[in-house]
Amino acid sequence: SCAQNKKEEKSATMEAAQRNVVSLITPAELNKVNKDIQLVDVRTPKEYAEGHIANAKNINFYDPDFATQMNKLDKSQPVYIYCRSGGRSGRAAQQLKKMGFKKIYDLQGGFMNWQKNNLESVK
Repeated sequence: SCAQNKKEEKSATMEAAQRNVVSLITPAELNKVNKDIQLVDVRTPKEYAEGHIANAKNINFYDPDFATQMNKLDKSQPVYIYCRSGGRSGRAAQQLKKMGFKKIYDLQGGFMNWQKNNLESVK
């Protein structure tokens, strides 16, 4: 039974590590780290063109080749993602986790929350 307990402990630790792959990040926190990071806007090109966070790469969640485009990023480095309000980026984060990304930060409240906090955006 000692071996069983060790297996359960290891399993619980691995589950905790997997849960911690995706974290919400506030607009203020993202604004502080937005230098030389993998920042991805998962909205449509039209939404992106209307305004986005500086340094963000547009990879449309609804594109059939979304996974192919995301696979070009470095999975060992953190990736920061956002959408309009948090729905698509939440689904994208789960997909990226399954694809093997080690650390994913999802912008809480999306681009709408970024703007609500009067943070800089570009067109």
